[in-house]
Amino acid sequence: MTETGKGRDWSGDRLDLDAYLARIGYEGERAPTLEVLRGLQRGHVTTIPFENVNAVLGKPVALDIETVQDRLVRGGRGGYCYEHVVLFAGVLERLGFEFTALIGRVTLGNDKILPATHALIAVRPADDDRLWLCDVGFGSGPLAPIEIADGVEVDLDGWRFRMVREEGPLGVDQWWLYQYGRDGWTHRHTFTLTPQYHFDYVVGSHFVSTHSRSPFTTRLFTQKFSATHHHHLDAATWTTFRPDGSATERKIEPAELGRVLADEFEIAVEGEELAHLEQGLASA
Repeated sequence: MTETGKGRDWSGDRLDLDAYLARIGYEGERAPTLEVLRGLQRGHVTTIPFENVNAVLGKPVALDIETVQDRLVRGGRGGYCYEHVVLFAGVLERLGFEFTALIGRVTLGNDKILPATHALIAVRPADDDRLWLCDVGFGSGPLAPIEIADGVEVDLDGWRFRMVREEGPLGVDQWWLYQYGRDGWTHRHTFTLTPQYHFDYVVGSHFVSTHSRSPFTTRLFTQKFSATHHHHLDAATWTTFRPDGSATERKIEPAELGRVLADEFEIAVEGEELAHLEQGLASA
C-alpha cells in the first residue's frame, strides 16, 4: 500500500520537514502513529488555506515538491487539493507512514456524475490496523482523519462527518463522505481505493487549473478553516459557517479584497496580482 518506488515517489527526501512543521505549528513526536497523523492533519487544515489564485491569474500550478512547499510553506499562500495532498504525501513519506494517494468526485449533494478531480489520501498508521481517510485539501476540514469503515460517524469539535460504503460498478466499493450542515447530512464527495500516483495528479491539476470549464479558472475561490469557523470566499461572496450550522454572509468590495485575504484567510497577495483579482471581482 505504501507509495514508494518508481512512479510512486512523493519526494519526501526533498521536503523541508522542519519548515513544514513550523508552518502548521506542530511540535510533537515524529513517528508514523495515529496520534501523530491526527496532529499533522489538524495543524495542516487549520493553518494552510485553500485558494486558486494562480489558476485565476492564468499562472502555472506546478506540483513538484519544491514549488509546492515554496508556495504553501514559505510563501504565505495556500493551494487547492492537489497542492495540499502532494505536500502532505511528502510529509507522510518522510515520516515513514504507509499510505495510498486517491482521487474522488466532489458532489456537495449533487446527484450528477462529476469529474474525478479531488485528491485524498488513505493512511494505515504503524500502530493501528485500520485505514484512515486524510482529506487535507478540501478547504473545510475535517480536523482529523476519519476511519474508512461503513457507518462511521464522528464529531470533531462540533463538525460532524459520516462515512458510508456502497457497492459500485463491477463490485468495486464506493465510499461517500457526508458532512452535517445547515441543510442536514449532505454528501460532499465519493471515492474508491484505487491507487493514484503523482503523474495522475499532474494530469488532473492541469484540467482544474487551465480548462475553460473549470470553475477554478474563472473566479476567485478561497477557504480558511478552524475548530470554530469556516471562512468561504466565492468571488465577492464571503460566507462564514460554524459547527452548529449557522452562517453569515456578505458581499465584499474590490478595494477590501487584499485586507480580507490577508486578515481573514491568511493569504498574501499584493501588487499586480492583487490588482488583477480586484479587477475580476469588479467585473463579476
